[in-house]
Amino acid sequence: MGRIILPGRFIIYGLAHATALVSREPLSFWGGYDWQTGEIIDRRHTLSGQVASGKILALPFTRGSSTTTAVLLEAIRNDTAPAAILTTATDFFFALASVVADELYATTLPLIALSEADFGLLRSGDDVEITPQGEVVVQRP
Repeated sequence: MGRIILPGRFIIYGLAHATALVSREPLSFWGGYDWQTGEIIDRRHTLSGQVASGKILALPFTRGSSTTTAVLLEAIRNDTAPAAILTTATDFFFALASVVADELYATTLPLIALSEADFGLLRSGDDVEITPQGEVVVQRP
């Protein structure tokens, strides 16, 4: 595959460059994400046992309620949040965590939406960069 550039739409602006951690399944952060370590702890999820801290986490959307915002906000405060999140649509729970983190901690979590087709091209282990234009640059060895 080499290098591809996917057009993204910023929901929350920010730049990131990290390894991708990708799932086709939504995740509930309440009981599914350990804000102290960044580990995905939902034992029924495909990413169970993986650490999302510092990675670009790609999830189609969240599952659950507003508790996702609280858990993600704690992860941002604790520096165990993903470097950025890629989704398939506007996810208000992710966006709210980033907006509140900007107000409270002067840091944001970039959030980018991709088309479902482009989201389907992502793989765990990809080297991913989010550009100032919202493009998602994917490198595969």
